[in-house]
Amino acid sequence: MINDARFADALNKIDEANAQDPRIENAAGSSQPRELLFSRRVFEWVQKLVSAPSEELLLSARAHTLKRWEIPRDRYPKTTVGYHEWRDACAEHHADEAARILRNAGYDEEMIARVSGFITRTNWPGDAEACALEDADCLVFLETKLAKYLDEWDEEKTLRILKRSFKKMTPQARELAKAMPLDSKCRAVLARALA
Repeated sequence: MINDARFADALNKIDEANAQDPRIENAAGSSQPRELLFSRRVFEWVQKLVSAPSEELLLSARAHTLKRWEIPRDRYPKTTVGYHEWRDACAEHHADEAARILRNAGYDEEMIARVSGFITRTNWPGDAEACALEDADCLVFLETKLAKYLDEWDEEKTLRILKRSFKKMTPQARELAKAMPLDSKCRAVLARALA
């Protein structure tokens, strides 16, 4: 059972940390810190994907990219290996930051370990909730970031990344991706990646 006061306190602290993101994104007519906006979108998708999400999953959804800007991508080589090294370093950083906030909010080590497992993906793909978090992350990427990356990436790279993303997603999430209201350019590349 969720302790509402403790849960609300933890979410507020996570949001306060992500609100420090110096990168700003415009959404629905207002400018917001990028990581704050992204984490809230993932949180919303998790609630759509899972009828009764655990407290740990909800906390993970909000914290899984906690303070990402503190580990810039350009610290690592612009290669596939460099990308994976960056992702692993980020995951450890997010999990450490989340653990600190959750300890201060009064969570026990067992719950913190489960949240850390979601964030570092150590329990994916064997755990249904871990799969839901991955699905939510991928769906938010498609919804909000794909169009921008289409202008930056060549077609081969785009298709490779999308195909890898779809392999990670559950059949339910792939169907949701197909039904997303994307622009014609995004829809065309999505259809090619899914073919």
